[in-house]
Amino acid sequence: MTVHFVGAGPGAADLLTVRAVRLLERADVCVYAGTYLDAEVLSCCRDGARLVDTQDLDLDRITAELVDAHTAGLEVVRLCSGDPSLFSAVHEQTRRLDAHGVPWDVTPGVPAYAAAAAVLGAELTVPEVVQSVVLTRTRARSTAMPAGESLGAFAATGATLALHLAITRTRELAAELAASYGDDCPVAVVANASQPREVVLRGTLGDIADQVEAAGLRQAAIILVGRALAEGVRGSESYLYDAARDRSAKLRG
Repeated sequence: MTVHFVGAGPGAADLLTVRAVRLLERADVCVYAGTYLDAEVLSCCRDGARLVDTQDLDLDRITAELVDAHTAGLEVVRLCSGDPSLFSAVHEQTRRLDAHGVPWDVTPGVPAYAAAAAVLGAELTVPEVVQSVVLTRTRARSTAMPAGESLGAFAATGATLALHLAITRTRELAAELAASYGDDCPVAVVANASQPREVVLRGTLGDIADQVEAAGLRQAAIILVGRALAEGVRGSESYLYDAARDRSAKLRG
């Protein structure tokens, strides 16, 4: 049997993809990260499916669950919060499955940063304001960042930053980023995007830490930083949709 790594999206059951729902409906075992998911997501699992919450399990124990289910001939879904391509430990898990000869595949999900931007009604790439987005995290009690991947280096580009796994260091990070963006740079924090317990904070690098601490946010939050987040931001018109653009030419193969 194949182990299916499935992006659970930001947590809301109605943001699961159709493929994700179909995989959950036929799974014998669902291994999921309970910290980040709304319970309604698990309602997609069939009656009698074995549900395994990984929030207190290390990677070897998680792998053992996947391998044991495969060996028993069971259909397995490994739910990842957001999209598996970002901060999901899919690399480590699939490497271990390969060593055991266990086949696997990946189904994408709605990434948390995209859900946060949707809550804000914000486009993160506004023409002639910012055209790049940096998806990154910081180090607290986590894996070291590679050499050269400093926040200061990213901030110097002026790109919109989407910071994951960083909410407990908001004050320190805001002070570091202000050196490039300025204290008045817009910031938005979205915790538990798309879920009933969703929290949205808007401010600047100068005041966002006070708001985060007052709200008591400790996990499952995305920090978005950049000028594209300004209230009433105005950029140029996109060339793709410009009325003056010549649309008479046809593509030639």
